[in-house]
Amino acid sequence: MPTQITQRESNGRTYLQVEGDMLVDDALLIERIADEIHADSGTHVTIDLADLDFLDSDSASVLKRLDSKTGISIEGLEIFLQSAIDSAERGNAA
Repeated sequence: MPTQITQRESNGRTYLQVEGDMLVDDALLIERIADEIHADSGTHVTIDLADLDFLDSDSASVLKRLDSKTGISIEGLEIFLQSAIDSAERGNAA
């Protein structure tokens, strides 16, 4: 299933809801969008991954980098997605 990104505003925050499969190009696009929104508006950006079906390991590295940025957070990670991000973090620490 192709990646679908829906943007919505609520309580002074911008939410990017991501659905489908996430490959590295999709993750890089989401990173660029989130960075631009935060830089242009100064609002906090939350990336909601609750409806994500698939995440490759390269995307996990991008998400980990995103999650460490000020003004950007990630929510809705299922346990297998969190494991993939944690694994990518361990791989980058070596």
